[in-house]
Amino acid sequence: MPGDIDKEQERLRQSDFLKQISRNFKSTDLIPVWWRVDRPGTYYSVYSGFVPNAKVEHALARTSWDLLIGDGVPEACKYSGPDGKHRVEYLRFGNDEGIEPLVISRYFHGMREPYVEISEEFRLFHQLYHDRMTDRYIKIDETGNETEVAIVEAERIRIRLKEIRQFCAVKEMHLAVYFDSIRYSTLTPQELGEEEGGRDAIRDGLLTYDVGYGDYGECDRRAFSSLLGKRLFAPLPKTESAFWGFAEEEPREPVEFVIDVDENGNDILNTSDENRLSNYFCANAGKPHYLTPVFFRRTVLDKYYQQPEKFSVEDGYLRCGGLWGMTMDNHHDDYVVAWLGDLGRDLPYSERLHWRSHNIAPCGRMSNVFFKRQICAEATDSKQPDVQLQYRFPAFSAHCEKRLGWSPFLPLADEDQHYFSALRIPATNGQKEFDDLVLGLTKALVDSLNEAEFVKRIRTDERQGVKGGITRFERALAVVGAEGYQEHVQFLRDLQALRSAGVAHRKGRPYKKAGRRFKTDTEPLSKVFREMLVAALNLLEYLQDVVDAGLLDATPED
Repeated sequence: MPGDIDKEQERLRQSDFLKQISRNFKSTDLIPVWWRVDRPGTYYSVYSGFVPNAKVEHALARTSWDLLIGDGVPEACKYSGPDGKHRVEYLRFGNDEGIEPLVISRYFHGMREPYVEISEEFRLFHQLYHDRMTDRYIKIDETGNETEVAIVEAERIRIRLKEIRQFCAVKEMHLAVYFDSIRYSTLTPQELGEEEGGRDAIRDGLLTYDVGYGDYGECDRRAFSSLLGKRLFAPLPKTESAFWGFAEEEPREPVEFVIDVDENGNDILNTSDENRLSNYFCANAGKPHYLTPVFFRRTVLDKYYQQPEKFSVEDGYLRCGGLWGMTMDNHHDDYVVAWLGDLGRDLPYSERLHWRSHNIAPCGRMSNVFFKRQICAEATDSKQPDVQLQYRFPAFSAHCEKRLGWSPFLPLADEDQHYFSALRIPATNGQKEFDDLVLGLTKALVDSLNEAEFVKRIRTDERQGVKGGITRFERALAVVGAEGYQEHVQFLRDLQALRSAGVAHRKGRPYKKAGRRFKTDTEPLSKVFREMLVAALNLLEYLQDVVDAGLLDATPED
């Protein structure tokens, strides 16, 4: 029994709760700003708001909350003047002390389910994206990196302290986290040796609280303790708010790239800082030119192909959503080229470091396509099959939709679109990359064949035994009188066989047999896939001729 009394005494002192609320939080910690727990023996709630810097001492002089749950919404206040006249003012947050909410509890008179939402101003300040599926708020920085700033759960909302303090910096306010914790015991205050009363306020820096004791008077709830108080968090300096106009502009850290080699074969490095390069306007005479070509391994683009939801590798251009983009020469099988000045001007620092890790000494020339576009200002089509496929495939489908009202290839589902976006000449001869690309090409060409429309081109009495997308495609072309389709049909069959034998199943003799058709046993895999892309382009060109000849216009009469 004495041991039980000691445990109950310690529990009612709530020292564990105080330890949690007063601990040294890191700026990257997600701290609870709204929390409600109601279970046998324990009830506590946490709420939060913003206190003007000038009102901090006034707020800490009392343990009571400055903002109650449900407050923080617009209200009107009527003031009485000495002359007996009344003055009404609109208060955006329902109080005239400058206290603002961070979270707002919404109630609808029992007619709709209540809910809690994060301050709109805070969300807009940080441009937070709301992932409605997970109820999390995400911040996207200038490089495209994502950080979870807030997590909304059924009984709790947590927000990262750094973003709160940045907001407070510009607002010139402190964050106030209010807490009210009640714990019950089945023992009486007399049995616990506790006196009813208490409530002397305790101040410790930006923390103030009091603890009171009493007797609730019910059999399962007798002695109780009530902990009430608030913990304030100071704002960051405005220079660290990351908000334009207040934050100090961070200097762009220069990154050097290999631009040439000396007579001994050693790399010659030069900064990519555009302000330290020469140009056609007589700046920095004698320094390397802004338009100095810099060479990279093609693997530099793999990072971007693997994240199509964030990055887009296009014909001569790389972009990260609407955040940044850079012109580049991706019209080579073995390397990528970019202008030295563009690397320093257009890429964030972290991306320049990524490109630097793939930097190589000059090993060729820029492509004719890049030269004509960039130097001669001539509109020129790329000769690279992967780049061509990226714009010719959707153009072909759009042409067919306009000409026929349907396309030989069904559009990929959104969840599969990344397979097509990643189609490219492999940067290495790795098996995994090759398998992934074969799978993507098969999805785009074989799995997407518009079987329903091809079947319509076959008489009903001739459809017996015609099964599978490629067989229906072949029979339809034969029925409408198309010529020369056999090599394209064979390409699709070989592609499907390679996918089925090696990507979808364990590799063995069937894979080797399928691979021999594409010379995977004698040629580098990068070259093999390049030829597969060329075959895909030839297929599109052939079908374009068939469509334009009107062979797929009509369906036969049974």
